[in-house]
Amino acid sequence: MLLVGVCWTVSWTHARPYSDYTFFPLWLGYILIVDSIVEWRTGTSPIARSGWRVAWLFVLSVPLWWVFELLNRLVGNWVYHLPRDYGRMTRFLLSSVAFSTVMPAVLTTAELVRSFRLDWLRALPGMPMSRGWLAGYHLAGWLMVLATALWPGYAFPLVWLALVFIIDPIGTALGADSVGRHLARRDWSIVLNLGLGTLLCGFFWEMWNIRAMPKWTYDIPHVGWLHIFEMPILGYGGYLPFGLEVYAFYALGRWVLTRAGVDRFPLAQVAATPGFDQPETRLL
Repeated sequence: MLLVGVCWTVSWTHARPYSDYTFFPLWLGYILIVDSIVEWRTGTSPIARSGWRVAWLFVLSVPLWWVFELLNRLVGNWVYHLPRDYGRMTRFLLSSVAFSTVMPAVLTTAELVRSFRLDWLRALPGMPMSRGWLAGYHLAGWLMVLATALWPGYAFPLVWLALVFIIDPIGTALGADSVGRHLARRDWSIVLNLGLGTLLCGFFWEMWNIRAMPKWTYDIPHVGWLHIFEMPILGYGGYLPFGLEVYAFYALGRWVLTRAGVDRFPLAQVAATPGFDQPETRLL
């Protein structure tokens, strides 16, 4: 709580040069607070289960958000404002440190939502996950990227859907603890928990950004009205599927790194059914 209070104050008062570097400690404080609430409510949490190994979530988060930076080259929906020119390498390092907080923040907040047991989505039908369906989902993801590249002014919302269609079928086919595995078991709570958890993160991202420097602003076609902080209100809809993309990237990354020898990679528990400690039978 103290870490959040100090960093929030320094960021909004532009107490330079310290305010240039508050993003990571501010969000680290947020993650620690939410993690402690999750442990208090459920008796477990990412840090309680994994200890220092939760740092792997920070590591995996960096390439995740750089992928979105590449996708933003297609649509130009957000731009960063800096108090000074940091230089290319320094900016890359500072950006990577900031990006490292995305995945642990989203997954920890989704666990908080899960603790309220909003399980009514479990009654929905399961999604088919045969080889043919997985190939179709994967192809659909690449078609979304293509549409975004060809018609960025209209297809830009697909940025927040494409990655889950591209990545999650791969994880599902390999036997990772993917979104698809849960949906095949009729456990749609993962969609609700990740969606609401990411939306809550989005509120704090946008609130703390509004008076910060460095900061970001948006240029979103057709919906640039009725802002809540810097974000147009309809833009918050992008946070709902973004949580699924974060989880799909996490699940595949966990599968790869576990087989590369990483011991006890953090297990996210964001669905009504627990995550799978062991891989299931492959579909490929």
